[in-house]
Amino acid sequence: MKAWVAALSATLLMQTVGSFLNQVIPVVAPLMMNDLGLPPQTVGNFSSLNTLGAIAFLLFGTPLVARHGPLRMIQAGAVIGSVALVVASLGHAWLMPLAALLLGFGYGPTGPAGSRILQQHAPKRHRVLIFSIKQAGAPAGGALAGFLAAPLAAAFGWQVAMWVAIGIALCCAACIQPLRPALDAERDETRSWRESLTIRRLLVPLVALRMHPVLPPLTLQAFAFAGLQGSLFSFTVTWLVEEHGMGLPAAGSIFAAMQLAGVTGRLVLGWAADRLGDATRSLALHGLLAAGLSALWITFGAGSHWLVAFPLAILSGFTAASWNGIFLAEVARVSPPDRVAEASSGAILLCFLGYLTAPTAFAWAVTATGSWRLPFLTACGVLAVVSCIVFVMRAGRDATAR
Repeated sequence: MKAWVAALSATLLMQTVGSFLNQVIPVVAPLMMNDLGLPPQTVGNFSSLNTLGAIAFLLFGTPLVARHGPLRMIQAGAVIGSVALVVASLGHAWLMPLAALLLGFGYGPTGPAGSRILQQHAPKRHRVLIFSIKQAGAPAGGALAGFLAAPLAAAFGWQVAMWVAIGIALCCAACIQPLRPALDAERDETRSWRESLTIRRLLVPLVALRMHPVLPPLTLQAFAFAGLQGSLFSFTVTWLVEEHGMGLPAAGSIFAAMQLAGVTGRLVLGWAADRLGDATRSLALHGLLAAGLSALWITFGAGSHWLVAFPLAILSGFTAASWNGIFLAEVARVSPPDRVAEASSGAILLCFLGYLTAPTAFAWAVTATGSWRLPFLTACGVLAVVSCIVFVMRAGRDATAR
């Protein structure tokens, strides 16, 4: 097997697994929140805590990637995510914040560790496409949660859905072990774990933004995308069940369709970005399209006949969940080769602030106004405005360069 094929296979599999673990809670949330005696929109607070856990890894865990190797850290992340679902399955509301933090911390290595592996092994002329294929694992994991966890939860209970997810994750983590000698060959065992605990780790995001002039607008765009994607994927199932009276399996099917559309979108738009050769401008145009199509889905899709609902949901998922690979590939491309993991951690951390703030703001807005549509449309509007700003910034930089 070619080195880049092995690298892509391992990172794609574990990206899918990590996303699957993280999307189980949003998918089973209508049943879980009811059993825990919590308002349905509380799932947004758990999503924000999940992101906070991922941010904690991105701030303090990058030296562990260098010390133990990226593949080992991806395996460790799957184990931590499995422990998180064990905690959640105990069914105590006071344990849910801990479970959410652990889930996020376990998901944290997939971005920087995967970027390090692919940057070393991916052919340069297809790098954006390969990164996009790897990132397609994120919506693929969400689709798996929609198709598998939702019907399992409806038929046997939400805890059973979590236990099945745990078994799948641990099996996949074990399956990639034979690839470790090749993919972790450049690990630096002299790196001290104490590096993870230094105050200077808090400066990683600012240092990352200074590595290349394209990174600030690129990261701003990613922040806005993350806000919309985080809102859609944290609340779609709960919104469809609570606001529109849809059954959990049907809502899970729409959620899965959006996620599968995101898989296709990451492949198609990653290929297109390779051909365009300007990832920042590509993402700005992409953002305008995602904001418009997602607004159509929110306004006219839910509650409509399935012949209307499914196509609009698919178009929203195709555009709103397909930006990540382009973003990560561009960050890796402009970063110094020996600092790809650090740059990726910093840039991902800053864009994750969108995943952190949007679900909490969404939950607050639902509680304050009683409207689910308003916060969805606000996220669409923020992405549209930021996309216009980034496009103008990029055009101004091009004019100055000429």
